[in-house]
Amino acid sequence: MQRVRVALVEDNRLFRETLALVLGLIDEVEVVGSFEGGAEAIEACEGLRPDVVVIDYRMPGLDGAEVTRALLRVLPATRVVCLTASVSEAERGRVLEAGAVACLTKDASLDRIAGAILEVARAEPSQSRSQQ
Repeated sequence: MQRVRVALVEDNRLFRETLALVLGLIDEVEVVGSFEGGAEAIEACEGLRPDVVVIDYRMPGLDGAEVTRALLRVLPATRVVCLTASVSEAERGRVLEAGAVACLTKDASLDRIAGAILEVARAEPSQSRSQQ
């Protein structure tokens, strides 16, 4: 089975590096990029072509919905999972409307986060968006 290529977009360096380290321990996952901000992620992901992008909602500059929309314009087959400390229902709706397929909070277990990444990578494109 082909490994799921994952890129991370998170402004908190410790959280980003920890998540990259943990996801890198999963046989089915290959972390192909890790970015502090949305603008750099959009540019780099075009060349990296990740299967899944895990993105924070609240970041300086572009927010998660804006980055999601821009990423999916250039990489429509990529799946986006929003992973954020907290998100209002309006923000959740905004990121899902922009094209994210799941929105989880950072207090979810690592098993749940990894499971969501693998699940959305393997899901059929026509499956409905999840508000996990």
